[in-house]
Amino acid sequence: MPSPLVKLYTRPDCHLCEQARAELEAMRVAGQRFALEEIDIESDDGLLSRYLERIPVVELDGVEVSELGLDRDALRARLGTLSR
Repeated sequence: MPSPLVKLYTRPDCHLCEQARAELEAMRVAGQRFALEEIDIESDDGLLSRYLERIPVVELDGVEVSELGLDRDALRARLGTLSR
């Protein structure tokens, strides 16, 4: 079974994005299984307009889990539904 995909929408020099990335990495070190893809919203005008005021945005397998930071509990709960 492939690992769930977590997408982290970020932009350069965003301290909240850096914090969310560090928290996601800590979750993986602690044993939570998921693939992580970081997407720079400045690479696409559509992404920039969609996410600019909300980053960091965390998405799991196409479903937004949190914005303006990482909601670890929401991500864990969503990961739990995928592993059943």
